[in-house]
Amino acid sequence: MLRPRAVAAVLLAALLSPFAAACAGSPSSARDGGRPAVTIAASDHLGGAPVHVAEEGDLWSAEGIGATVTTHPTGRDALNAVLGGQAELGVVGDLPAVTAALGGRELRIVADLSRFSDWRLLTRTDRRITGFAALKGRKVGVPQGTNVEYALSRMLASAQLAAADVTVVNLAPNQVTPALARGDIDAGVTFPSFYDAARTALGGAYAELPFTGYTARTLLVAGPAATEEGTAAVLRTLLRAQRELAADPAAARKAVLAQSDGALQAGYVDTYQPRYSYGATLSPELLTQLEEEAGWAKAAQDLPGAADRAALLRHLTPGPLTAVDPAAVTVR
Repeated sequence: MLRPRAVAAVLLAALLSPFAAACAGSPSSARDGGRPAVTIAASDHLGGAPVHVAEEGDLWSAEGIGATVTTHPTGRDALNAVLGGQAELGVVGDLPAVTAALGGRELRIVADLSRFSDWRLLTRTDRRITGFAALKGRKVGVPQGTNVEYALSRMLASAQLAAADVTVVNLAPNQVTPALARGDIDAGVTFPSFYDAARTALGGAYAELPFTGYTARTLLVAGPAATEEGTAAVLRTLLRAQRELAADPAAARKAVLAQSDGALQAGYVDTYQPRYSYGATLSPELLTQLEEEAGWAKAAQDLPGAADRAALLRHLTPGPLTAVDPAAVTVR
């Protein structure tokens, strides 16, 4: 009879095997002066703030890695860069990662980097939407295929509504505010970085409904070409960046602002970065959420893959995070 520790070892070995097999079949990362050289696709959103802190302070060199970071407008775009082979690793939202897995794409989730649950439904006072139930029959703008779309689904579900009860208008994140201002839509959900712009554009006509019923997670995912060595080095660097972020939040906000190159505003970073919870983990809570999202995505998008817990567990690869912080991996 196996003892509990032996059972855990067997389970961990089973989880590690997909990553090891993938790495064995993938070319090793190029070397940069003897250091692993890794390409990372990130986005302008605060969920990936540790990447920006690492980039601003060149923590990659301190941890023995040569990293090339490209920044994209959304996590969905970062994911496409990974799936298209332009980057080995990506900083992406939970929903895009789930839909890629259901679509049969080769993708491994190696860490849950941050969590955020301070959402807003943006609307206009003249639409008189004072509760989510009032969305029935209305036009709602949202960037489909992103975490924001799932946030809208949770808002609707909180009032026993479904997507079929509203007219969903697919808009880019920066198009929701202009559409509201023109009156093309009755309400919209977008990334928090656009909340202030909506408030400014609408002035006295601005209205919002807060929502905390969905925790968006920012994930680090690995594509087919990622190696275990390079991925572990990136995670080691991001853990150091997270420690620096916790020790000096003001300096971290300045680093994120500098790396955004004008894409983010100081007021937004100062207000919203403290509302994110950072810390690389792989937890049962993450797996439960992925299972819930997969069930929703299959129904909403008619995706072919299995949405059960066992199938999704195969997309979680704890090897690299276990190598740098074993206590952070609690999923089994």
